[in-house]
Amino acid sequence: MSLASHPDTLNLAGLEYRVCTRCVMDTSDPEISFDESGVCNHCRYFDRVTLHEWHPDENDLNRLNQEVSRIKELGRGQEYDCILGLSGGVDSSYMAIKIAELGLRPLVVHVDGGWNSEIAVSNIERVVTHCGFELYTHVMDWEDMRDLQLAYLRAGVSNQDVPQDHAFFANLYHFAIENNIRTVLSGGNIATEAIFPASWHASAMDAINLKAIHKKWGDGKLGFYRTISFWQYYLVYPFFRKMRVFRPLNLMPYNRDEAISELEEKCGYRPYGRKHGESLFTRFFQNYYLPEKFGFDKRRPHLSSLIVSGQMTREEAMAELEEPLYTNEELELDKEFFCKKLGISTDELAFYMSQPNKHYTDYANWDAYYSGMKRVQAGLERLLGRRVTAYS
Repeated sequence: MSLASHPDTLNLAGLEYRVCTRCVMDTSDPEISFDESGVCNHCRYFDRVTLHEWHPDENDLNRLNQEVSRIKELGRGQEYDCILGLSGGVDSSYMAIKIAELGLRPLVVHVDGGWNSEIAVSNIERVVTHCGFELYTHVMDWEDMRDLQLAYLRAGVSNQDVPQDHAFFANLYHFAIENNIRTVLSGGNIATEAIFPASWHASAMDAINLKAIHKKWGDGKLGFYRTISFWQYYLVYPFFRKMRVFRPLNLMPYNRDEAISELEEKCGYRPYGRKHGESLFTRFFQNYYLPEKFGFDKRRPHLSSLIVSGQMTREEAMAELEEPLYTNEELELDKEFFCKKLGISTDELAFYMSQPNKHYTDYANWDAYYSGMKRVQAGLERLLGRRVTAYS
């Protein structure tokens, strides 16, 4: 990768990519646009909308305390007052130690999809021990996971992480319902995830898309893989079961580097060196499959989020992008492990990589339902004069 003469232009393999003058998002996002100053639509949306939904200042901690009090009241008399999905990543791990300090009583669930790194297992154990939480680990049926992940490879879509992400959230929500828990805690946060191009992914919750891809490209029936339907996710759970998703990290100061330091000090946590390094599948998917097949470098939205949230300068981000995603030795080791785990040859992987790229909309999906729901939502908001949202 080499910087061209203008700071908002990159030259990659002879192709010119325009880069935002404020963050590091570029035209690998086909839907990106720039204003007269070269600032991208992602940055402008952050300033116009996202910034007003973010409350990281110490003065806003009273809002956090109010939410915590509400959760405790809803869970009064129950064994648990909330549910927390713990992956071993920084976001969920830091959230765990913070809610422990706030006195919440979560059912802590880890969904093992078969790709945990050794460090992730160790970090999960260290976090729950420090917090005094009990951990429930749900081990996915490997044949189901393997079948789904191979189906997605054959389908040629960019969103290869959907099988494990849907499994994580579906099991979390099912466990919440089974244990009469009304609050789901999420480590999702604006500080490190404010920017992500919609053109790069599909909703991990779209079970219609998942089942369509598996039906066309899978090898058999999914025996134990649990899903959540569109109607469950957007109607039944939030409105009939009164379930809410709460993101504590948006109501407290959250700096990723400081969070890692605190986790290291309190739990003996070991950092992964990169975002989502806790999953061997995600590491290979993000650092090889996406950039090689689709030209998507997921460091760009992550670093851009850190820029707009004030945790990193653009110059620091550009320097980090100069670093290779893999050394040759690391790539060969991960490629060999990935193929062996899925039971395919490296030649078979190369064949899948060489096939024409597909978009999730090439398969049945829930987009029509979602668009209809958004129209109903807009009508209700006009009628009621206030915001109406699931999991608000």
